[in-house]
Amino acid sequence: MDAGVTVVDPGSTWIDADVEIGADATIEPGTTLRGATTIAADAIIGPHTTVIDSRVGVAARVLHSYLVEADVGDEATVGPFAYLRPNAALEQGAKAGTFVEIKNSRIRAGAKVPHLAYVGDAEIGAGANVGAGTITANYDGRNKHPTKIGEGARISVNTSLVAPVTVGDGAYTGAGAVIREDVPDGALGVSSNDQRNIEGYAERRSSEAEEEDGGMD
Repeated sequence: MDAGVTVVDPGSTWIDADVEIGADATIEPGTTLRGATTIAADAIIGPHTTVIDSRVGVAARVLHSYLVEADVGDEATVGPFAYLRPNAALEQGAKAGTFVEIKNSRIRAGAKVPHLAYVGDAEIGAGANVGAGTITANYDGRNKHPTKIGEGARISVNTSLVAPVTVGDGAYTGAGAVIREDVPDGALGVSSNDQRNIEGYAERRSSEAEEEDGGMD
């Protein structure tokens, strides 16, 4: 603190002896910094954040999140409620947002995973955007497989990327798509899932429930 670090509430903050923190960084209440963690100048950590054996770059922001052996680049943002597992790396200005889990993946400069997503064993190109509910299906029951998303790609909501698979530069996926094959640069990847409406379904469900309840004496 004498060297220029702001620890808002020392009584609710835990910092291991080997942690390094740059000048003008701010450590908010409820934060734990452990192991070989380094926090660069002007970064803001917390509140209620745990950082273990990780690096946080200049002017980065980590809010209400849990990081283990992760690398957060300059001006990147994490959280709230993000989980960065070992070998998760965010380059300059990248974002891992609300309820995002990332492991063994690189999020290139300016790319965004804003919310409700799982990214594992993947590379996300610079400036790409990954929509809510997207997952990389990286595990086949025996082995892990990679996913690559190109620069400026747009992954729509609830996309499942079945690895190994590549989405090209500037490519798109449709909402709810299951992508099992590579999507070329600039293309739109969609999958067939025709909607059909079953008339009277709610009434039948209600009748079945009443019959079941009536049979329980």
